[in-house]
This record gives sequence, C-alpha cells and structure tokens, in this order.
Amino acid sequence: MLSVSDLYVSYGDISSLTGFSLEIRAGAIVTLVGGNGAGKTTTLHTISGLLRAKTGRIEFQGENITALPAHQIVARGLGHVPEGRMVFSNLTVGENLAMGAYLLKDQARIGKNRDYVFSIFPRLQERLKQTAGTLSGGEQQMLAIGRALMGSPKFLMLDEPSLGLAPRLISTIFEKIVEINKNHGVTILLVEQNAHLALEISSYAYVLETGRIAMAGPSRDLRNDPQLKAAYLGG
Repeated sequence: MLSVSDLYVSYGDISSLTGFSLEIRAGAIVTLVGGNGAGKTTTLHTISGLLRAKTGRIEFQGENITALPAHQIVARGLGHVPEGRMVFSNLTVGENLAMGAYLLKDQARIGKNRDYVFSIFPRLQERLKQTAGTLSGGEQQMLAIGRALMGSPKFLMLDEPSLGLAPRLISTIFEKIVEINKNHGVTILLVEQNAHLALEISSYAYVLETGRIAMAGPSRDLRNDPQLKAAYLGG
C-alpha cells in the first residue's frame, strides 16, 4: 500500500533521513521504533507532504506522491495524527471534527464518518460542544485520531499517541488503534516511544537509527532480539 524508496531528507545542511526505505502492505499495523532524533517524525512528515525529500520516491497505492502537496495526499486517503495531538484548542470538539472532513463535500458521508468516530470514541460525543483546550490529554488524543478519521483515510499514521498519557489511558488508546485496524480495515503506521506496546500490536517493525533502517522484521522476532531489547525494551 505504501512504498518508500531511498529517501534523503535534510534540514538545511543537517541530514535527517539518509537512504530510508520501507514497505507496508494493506491491512497491516507496522511500527517504527527508534531513539530521539532518529528521524521518525521526519519520516511521517515527508510521507504526508509536510516536508520535501531531496531525493527518493514515495508511492501510495501505486501512485507516486513524492511531490504532491499535503492536502492532495490527504484526499487520496492518507491521514496523519501528529505528535503532541495539535488539536485546535479554541474550537469545540464538533468543530475540530468538522475540520477533519474539510475535503469532503457529501454531507451524508460526513455524518456517517462522525457516527463512526463516535462509535470508537463515545467520549467525544459527550464532549461535542466543549472546547478542545479544556479536554484531558487522553480526550485530546481521541479527538486528534477522530479528526483524522473524519477524512475517510485508508492509511493512518500515528506519531507518539501515548505521549504524556497515564498508563490506563495508553491501554485504551492502543485498544482503539487495534479496533480501527481490525474492524474498519485501516492500515496503520505507528511511531511510538513505548516499544513494548507498539511491538505487541504490530505485525512488522522497522528500527530507525540516525536516519537509516538498522533492523526490520516481524514484530514478534524483534521483541526477542537481544540487541533491540537492550536498546529499547529495558534489557
């Protein structure tokens, strides 16, 4: 579904990704593991069109999207939930969700998508008229994911969805990620600092170190890899 080939991305003279490649099949949950500064967020920003690669190619469902602007990439069914949630804090929950559907013209479809979001996150329906800035961190993460789902994505990228959340809420968010994938058929690329959880729910994983893929394989194999355990899983 997504193919990234030999990607080079720089911030000025500083290289962030150097020859980065990955492939993700439809229906999978794939996780990208790596330390701070490894290039994980840069990867997602480049795929979604927020950053431009110096060289390399990104294909989504067989189409070259490397040079497309971000809104055209979203229109093709590729959603992005950014690190830090980035909800519109002065807008209500309902208004935030409406922003996620800004490319859709069919009101019936928008209504159906909203019902779909409420079926996954009932809390958002209860908070519909509340301003997003007054929500808890967990509720804001639900809203950020719900806003992305309003655009009918076939493929969803999630950047650190557990960041800053209490353990109980982390479990809830990860259960919902699995539900979105299994019950609704959305392919997922997950960037997550909690490597234990990410490897538990994903089928395949890539390990990113200083802009390059250092290791890749089925998540169950990487969970038991001594090198990976020492670096990311606490031994």
